[in-house]
Amino acid sequence: MASSSSKALLLVDGYNIIGAWSSLKQIQEKQGLDSARRELIETLINYSAHQGYTTQVVFDAQYQKSPTTQEQYTPTLSVCYTAFAQTADTYIEKICASFFRASVGLHSRIIVATSDHAQRLTIVGYGAEWMSAQKLAHEVDFVAHKIRRKHRPRKPSGGRFLVHGLDAKSQALLSQWRHGKY
Repeated sequence: MASSSSKALLLVDGYNIIGAWSSLKQIQEKQGLDSARRELIETLINYSAHQGYTTQVVFDAQYQKSPTTQEQYTPTLSVCYTAFAQTADTYIEKICASFFRASVGLHSRIIVATSDHAQRLTIVGYGAEWMSAQKLAHEVDFVAHKIRRKHRPRKPSGGRFLVHGLDAKSQALLSQWRHGKY
């Protein structure tokens, strides 16, 4: 886990990321928007836990006449569906503005993942950090590779001699040959 990420809040503009990642766009085209959202959330669960981020994925209301709702998926990741007529951009900007006004808060850093240029200028103006959709994809892939490599089963080392890498039958044949019994 990265120590520089302690107390960092990662805000992800959900539909912006889905539109920017080709893998998620393909899922959306073939299986629908719900599947693409689910895949993004599952991907970010592992990434957030590994990085030590508190992550909130923000989705626009999508024409639903409902108030803002939040779903907690893990202790480090939640999903927010904005209220009717509120965009993910305005929701994220409000969080960044309150971060800017607060001298001491729950998080020492806010990172916003979006490729929206206007959003980038606004959130940076509030003192938040910006991460492009492509950079987030690269970091997610890097962390996933790191996790796979860490959990890959290792071959037990039998020592420095080649004979230890052989099966028992081959080792017995070599032993007989060495002792002149073959």
